[in-house]
Amino acid sequence: MRWKSGRRSENVEDRRGQTTRYAAAGAGSAVLLRFLPMLFRSKMGRTILIVGVILIFGGKMLGIDILPFLLGGGGGPTTVENQREFTAAEQELADFTSVVLADTEDTWKAIFSERGAAYREPTLVLFTGQVQSACGFASAAVGPFYCPGDEKVYIDLSFFDDLARRFGAPGDFAQAYVLAHEVGHHVQTVLGISQEVRRLGQGRSKQEVNSLSVRQELQADCFAGVWGHIAHRDRQILEPGDLDEALQAAAAIGDDRLQRQAGGQVVPDSFTHGTSEQRARWFRRGFETGDIDNCNTFEARQL
Repeated sequence: MRWKSGRRSENVEDRRGQTTRYAAAGAGSAVLLRFLPMLFRSKMGRTILIVGVILIFGGKMLGIDILPFLLGGGGGPTTVENQREFTAAEQELADFTSVVLADTEDTWKAIFSERGAAYREPTLVLFTGQVQSACGFASAAVGPFYCPGDEKVYIDLSFFDDLARRFGAPGDFAQAYVLAHEVGHHVQTVLGISQEVRRLGQGRSKQEVNSLSVRQELQADCFAGVWGHIAHRDRQILEPGDLDEALQAAAAIGDDRLQRQAGGQVVPDSFTHGTSEQRARWFRRGFETGDIDNCNTFEARQL
């Protein structure tokens, strides 16, 4: 990608090197320690403890630490600064994400303006290891994510190493696709699509909710492709091979491929993001047309 001459976004919140912790000795922990022996002596108490352990470890598997909430938190989160200096490569990667974010800002502003609407810019949060958002406490294990509660995109830049080594999708445009996909979720929030998806999912079965999620994720892929089309048309940012990088990245994180890599069965009803073929195809559709009207996955008969 030709990105180094690009504008840097002012909407980057750099929390790298910071860790968010909760005070462990809150009122909740004191109460728990006091009544722990009593809990062990009754069947109900032992059941409560077992459920608590399941909640704690279930949250850990999802990258969410619920222990502070069970213990009362002791006054809420505390941010601890880490004074580690970043390498030149790490700083360049942070600079790269700032340029990509700025380019998405320019692209979506223009698209919304053509339709007589205003675009609210999201904030990009760079973090290391774990982070607190309006959507909860999460670790880097969950990967990049968008939180509609605060309209921020969160990413631990080490994910790009995983993208290249674990998923076999290296390259700067592969990285740009990941960020543009999360920005695509922000576009869905601004347009009211995300809110409608949540409304439609109320009272539905798990399978139906998963189906809605797949359509929402594929639309975000298509929106990422629209950004790539317009950015290259207007600013000639792409070099030979860049499109293949993004398509490879989209395919690398398809639900079917991830389930196979995990050594399990491929269960289509459990998909939440779409297959490798679907993800790559919807990104290509947005990239080839540059038109968000071609990204209506919710009315598509075949995904």
